[in-house]
Amino acid sequence: MIARAVAFPLNAMRTIGQVFQLGATVIGLLFRTRFQFGEFVEQFWFIASVTILPASLVSVPFGAVTSLQVGSLIQQLGAESFTGAASVLVIIQQASPMVVALLVSGVAGSAMCADMGSRTIREEIDAMKVLGVSPVERLVVPRVVACMAVAFLLNGLVSVVGVAAGYFFNVFLQDGTPGAYMASFSALAQLPDLYVGEFKALIFGFIAGVVASYLGLNPGKGPKGVGDAVNQSVVFAFLVLFVVNMVVTAVYLQIIPPKGG
Repeated sequence: MIARAVAFPLNAMRTIGQVFQLGATVIGLLFRTRFQFGEFVEQFWFIASVTILPASLVSVPFGAVTSLQVGSLIQQLGAESFTGAASVLVIIQQASPMVVALLVSGVAGSAMCADMGSRTIREEIDAMKVLGVSPVERLVVPRVVACMAVAFLLNGLVSVVGVAAGYFFNVFLQDGTPGAYMASFSALAQLPDLYVGEFKALIFGFIAGVVASYLGLNPGKGPKGVGDAVNQSVVFAFLVLFVVNMVVTAVYLQIIPPKGG
């Protein structure tokens, strides 16, 4: 029992170090080797095809709930003119990147992990190493870059759909004024808010791709090991993404002061 209690944190630290090592290797190979453009296009299309529709559908309730909750709170404070600004700020800064992160890691990341895991247990990865082909360069790098590209573009789509849903629910369900909602966009929100949202999407896509690739390259034995790796990739990615989101938000608020402050 004591040995297991001691081994668990050591294994966790070892795994974290190996994930960081894989991420650093991906960044290094991205600038030092020939980029696998064909694999990137194939993975980009696959990730986009499985995430665009769910992202659009999920962003509607996110925008609606955000608008309804923020609008109700602001009405209690007597600042109805800032409803649009507050809703847009929450959606662009927080809701949109998190929706993208959850979808990319949960949908695309799990599929990537399953694909890499199946290649590993069939010994395709070992065969590539014997032939002198780097699995990281050939398979991991284009997949990680595809995750980042899709997350970056998908964040813009989710932001637009979320803001449109928030506008609809505020105007038609909370008797808001369309002109006031649109005019208040610039009251609290500013252009760096969009920049940090896109930056978060890039970071989240990178993390989701690296975590899924690492667990896919290191699954347990047999099909059950691949299934466990897929589940672990989703859970681990979610945990890391929430922590990174908190850190990036805290740093951003220290560097860029709020516009209304």
